[in-house]
Amino acid sequence: QVQLVESGGGLVQAGGSLRLSCAASGRTFSRYAMGWFRQAPGKERESVAATSWSGGSTHYPDSVKGRFTISRDNAKNTVYLLMNSLKPEYTAVYYCAAAETYNKVYANAGYWGQGTQVTVSS
Repeated sequence: QVQLVESGGGLVQAGGSLRLSCAASGRTFSRYAMGWFRQAPGKERESVAATSWSGGSTHYPDSVKGRFTISRDNAKNTVYLLMNSLKPEYTAVYYCAAAETYNKVYANAGYWGQGTQVTVSS
């Protein structure tokens, strides 16, 4: 198993930036593909980024493409989400998740963190 702990959330003004971190412990972090998701109040959870085990492949939905960047440091067992040009509608709890394969990140991630709140003020 792998345990995930997110950090870096907070309150930021529209147009600002935040970098979220997700620290992993447990089984070998580098074996897992990783993803970031968000869930706003009253809305379904949505995916915002994914990366392969090496970081060589990444994916973003159109809603955040060009604004969000996912990266990972396998030596530090950490995955990051850099968010630029933030909008108020990006306010949500952001979660990281781990999956055994890259194509499972969005559909069937097996491990989840507890989430970190991001609030974007207008």
